[in-house]
Amino acid sequence: MGNRLDIPLPHSTYRLIVVIEGINHPGNLGAVCRAMLNHGFAELRLISPECSLDDDDARNRAKHAGSILDEAQVFTNWEDCMKDIDLVIGTSGKREIGSKVLFRHFLLPWELAEHIRDKDSTIALVFGEEGKGLDRQQLESCDLLTTLPTWEGYPICNLSQAVGHFLYEIHRDRVKNETKSVTSGSNDKQMSAATRKILRQAIEEFSLSCSGDDAKKSSIGNTLQRVVMRGSPLDTEAQRLIGSLVDATTALQKLSGDENWIKSRRRRIDPKEPN
Repeated sequence: MGNRLDIPLPHSTYRLIVVIEGINHPGNLGAVCRAMLNHGFAELRLISPECSLDDDDARNRAKHAGSILDEAQVFTNWEDCMKDIDLVIGTSGKREIGSKVLFRHFLLPWELAEHIRDKDSTIALVFGEEGKGLDRQQLESCDLLTTLPTWEGYPICNLSQAVGHFLYEIHRDRVKNETKSVTSGSNDKQMSAATRKILRQAIEEFSLSCSGDDAKKSSIGNTLQRVVMRGSPLDTEAQRLIGSLVDATTALQKLSGDENWIKSRRRRIDPKEPN
C-alpha cells in the first residue's frame, strides 16, 4: 500500500519546475518531494540548500519519491538557476497593505493553474527558505506572484504544505481539463527565456526614464511588469512590445536632455550580463 506505480507522469503542455531557495530542514525537503510526486511533478531545483540531499530524514520523508532527490539540481545562485526558465512565479505569504500592494499583484492558486494551463513554456514555481520566504529582491525578479488564501490569523504555511497546496491546485486543473484540446492551431510560440529577459530589461529602462523619484519609478516598473506578464504575450508580441518600449524610452530620454541617449538613439536592447 502506498507504493509508486511504474507509469508515466501526467502530460502537460508546460514544464513545471519547483525551485526552493535556501531550504534548511531535511524533513521538509523529503516532504516536498513526496508532495511533488503525489501530484505528478518530478523536477526540483535547490538554490544554496543548507541540508543534504542524502540526509536520512529527507530520504525517509520522501518515501517512494526518492528519485526526485536523486535527480534534483543544485545551484549556488538565482541567475544560474533561472537561465533556461521562460516564466518565474514567486510564492509569498506576506500580504502587505498600503503602498506595497502595488508591488504584490497576487494570483490565487486556481488562477495560477488556469494561467499556465496551455502554456508551452518552462515554468519555475519558487519558494523561499522556511521561516523567511523570498525576500523583496527575489520577488522583484519574478514575473508573477502567487499566494495561498490562508486565514490572516495564521497565514504562513509549512514549506512542504505550501508546495502541496499549490501543486494540488495545478494538478486538479490538469485533471479537469485533460480531455480538452490543448492546441490552438496557431504557430505562434510562447515567450522564450531570452525574450523574457530582454522584455524585463526594456521595462526597467523605460521605468527609469519616467519622471518622479526612485519609489515612483520602481512602482511604474513593477506594475508594468505584472500587467504584461499576466497577459501572457507570445514571443512575437513580446518582441513588438520591446521595440515600442525602446522607442518610448529613447523619446523620454531625449525630452529630458540626456545627451548619451540623444546621440546613440538606440533601436534595440543589449542584454545585461548577470552581476
